Amino acid sequence: MLRGIGVPVQRHYSPFLRRSNSFPPYLLICKSTMSETPKPVLPSFVSLPDDDKTAQNPTHSGYTFRLVSYNILAQAYVKSSYFPHSPSSCLKWKARSQAVLTYLKNFGADFICLQELDEYNSFYKNNLESVGYSSIYIQRTGNKRDGCGIFYKQSSAEMLLTEEIHYNDLVDQLDPSSLNLTKSEDDVANGINKLDISTDELTVKKKASKGDPNDPTVRLKRDCVGLLAAFKLSHPSSPLIVVANTHIYWDPDWADVKLAQAKYLLSRLSKFRELVLSRFNSMPSVIVVGDFNSTPGDKVYNYVVSHCSDTSNEVAPIELYSLYGSNGGEPEFTNCTPDFTATMPSEIQDDPRRGNIVQPASIKIQRGRFEKSFSDTPRNEASTTPK
Repeated sequence: MLRGIGVPVQRHYSPFLRRSNSFPPYLLICKSTMSETPKPVLPSFVSLPDDDKTAQNPTHSGYTFRLVSYNILAQAYVKSSYFPHSPSSCLKWKARSQAVLTYLKNFGADFICLQELDEYNSFYKNNLESVGYSSIYIQRTGNKRDGCGIFYKQSSAEMLLTEEIHYNDLVDQLDPSSLNLTKSEDDVANGINKLDISTDELTVKKKASKGDPNDPTVRLKRDCVGLLAAFKLSHPSSPLIVVANTHIYWDPDWADVKLAQAKYLLSRLSKFRELVLSRFNSMPSVIVVGDFNSTPGDKVYNYVVSHCSDTSNEVAPIELYSLYGSNGGEPEFTNCTPDFTATMPSEIQDDPRRGNIVQPASIKIQRGRFEKSFSDTPRNEASTTPK
């Protein structure tokens, strides 16, 4: 994530430190060495070994493209009290907006997927359009100002089909006779078979901004959103891909809501892929990106990759694999702040053993922040290939 973008403070503190009323040593170092707004530290890409790309496809011939995903931290949520490890000058919109834009342009990506995207119409849309990107955007419901966006190079892909996902729709799927179950799939399009909302498992504390957590109609209404988009790549073979971008609810105490959203996402995604197949007579590859607010081994992660897990009790409707997990393993951490250091998977691909599939060829690494990328040959990196 680009939280406090341009502030490479990871080397100055231990991830085990926590906030306190006094200034810990790493904050003093940060403030003394970064009193002025620094230039963004631009990432590099590391090519994967050829064996990792060709194991499932000895011929290794096909198209290449690059995709990146970031939670860029909506400016509406930027407060110095939330990010005491970041110099205040780096949190101001004028500095952050230009730093984020520099980052995004530097990637040279064919697809850019952003979460916590606000200032879309006033800043990002036109600025990225000026360097060749078209885009789609969905704003969160309620009075939320941010949302999710997919930007794509007009020279790299043609957008064929899109769908919006509003997770508040889960409320409409609750069966009035039993708040533990949703309606059947025959009654509700893209329905979920079961929703784990039993009241005896709820956190009973009330939070004013959420209403009564014992009421599932309140509990599920988190104003989270997602986007599904099908593209035809600019390649002689005209391959199709589906890109899904989403932001799952954040609160670790509401794991049941996270899981319900993940199930709804994959249910919709499975049907969207079939729709693309029926309309264009070609099965698309699938890439799912986003901020899942989850860590490897938790319920959301295990469900999403349930087809490759022996421990999952429920299998997802579409077979997906973690890009990192299937290419050398999950990193030690992807988020490193005084409050939270852990791995938060951000990108998932469909079954690498299935035909017509893309595989990662390079990975971006920057001082503890990890994102996966699909490279293209002109950048002197290994190609990524459909199989």
